[in-house]
Amino acid sequence: MDNLAASVQVVYPLSAAKSRDLETIARHIGADPRSLRYFQPKRRVRHFFAPRVDYRAAAFVKQELLARGGDAIVARHVIDGRTELSDILMMGTDGQLAALLQKLRSMDCWGLKSLRTALAESLQNDDVVEWALPLPGGRTLTLNRTTRIMGILNLTPDSFHAPSRVADEAELLHRAEAMLSAGADILDLGAESTRPGSAPTPESEELERLLPRLSAVRRAFPEAVLSVDTYKGNVASAAADAGADIINDVGGFGLDGSMLPCAARTGLPYVLSHIQGTPATMQDSPSYDDLLTEIQLYFQEKMHEAELAGMSRDRIILDPGLGFGKRGEDNLLILKELESFRSLGRPLLIGHSRKGFTGAVTRAADAAGRLQGTTAISALLEGRAQILRVHDVEQNHQAMLMARAIREVAPWRS
Repeated sequence: MDNLAASVQVVYPLSAAKSRDLETIARHIGADPRSLRYFQPKRRVRHFFAPRVDYRAAAFVKQELLARGGDAIVARHVIDGRTELSDILMMGTDGQLAALLQKLRSMDCWGLKSLRTALAESLQNDDVVEWALPLPGGRTLTLNRTTRIMGILNLTPDSFHAPSRVADEAELLHRAEAMLSAGADILDLGAESTRPGSAPTPESEELERLLPRLSAVRRAFPEAVLSVDTYKGNVASAAADAGADIINDVGGFGLDGSMLPCAARTGLPYVLSHIQGTPATMQDSPSYDDLLTEIQLYFQEKMHEAELAGMSRDRIILDPGLGFGKRGEDNLLILKELESFRSLGRPLLIGHSRKGFTGAVTRAADAAGRLQGTTAISALLEGRAQILRVHDVEQNHQAMLMARAIREVAPWRS
């Protein structure tokens, strides 16, 4: 070290938001390991958004957080009572938010009880990092911060990305094997296109396309995790009998009245998707007043409805439905704020592969030119979403491996 370097003090920010990062840094510094339990609640400032809260509750929350060293952003007229409702952005460390919750336990007025319950659930769910979903045959699909890949196998003549269409059983088995070898954790078979503007496929035709090929893949790959992309209840039931492990319903059991009871009876994991409209109409003129809040409420209501029908919440995977009744900016906002859905406590599936919004950004007019945009998103979502549904398994797997290596590297060797 030269004289200049020896005489200069540097200070720089370091990633310490994750528990593992903080532990690595503490070891490097030589801190007493027993002190980590005191540092953990201070390792990050967290932000929680609450829409349309009574102005008195908003003022109370801001006052209490300020008293503890945190803060809250509220509407300008909360202080003088010239507004009835206010959104709130609460800002604080884990310790500050825990202290706020403790204070709120003695306050049930102004809607504070509901706010307390929602904040407590959100804090608890935000720390969930692993889910174990039982599959038939005593198998388990474990989902965590190591993002899984779901490979798309389209048994249709009209899916929007032509190379994803599978012509016959021999090609299907060859492609399934290639996807599994390239890093796919799940294979998703679909026998009806749900591209924007698509017309429904008759149930009998969907079953005729799907069942023989699903059975063939199950026989060839008995340990593979197989998902079926359908919004029809009878198809889901038949697919479960033919060897499916997961029901992937783009309609959120809203496109077919039989889907919810049928899916509940199968006992399989269920992908609950957000959609506005139907595949035929969803991209005509989608609009939202508050996109993230509306999707949150949709999922809350749907999961409650599913539980009433006998489907355990522990079986549900959430898909915010990119491209299913979304404008381009809506899709980008969902990806940017994906962590907002962690408050729901369920694993997340994202289907972004070669969709139109990626081409709008990268200026790729058709699906054939949207691979780079897709892999860029996959790299950004590695470790943030639990499952990525893609056409091109090998390319996306490589992008995710690179992102994972960067994410997991420690600043110093142990």
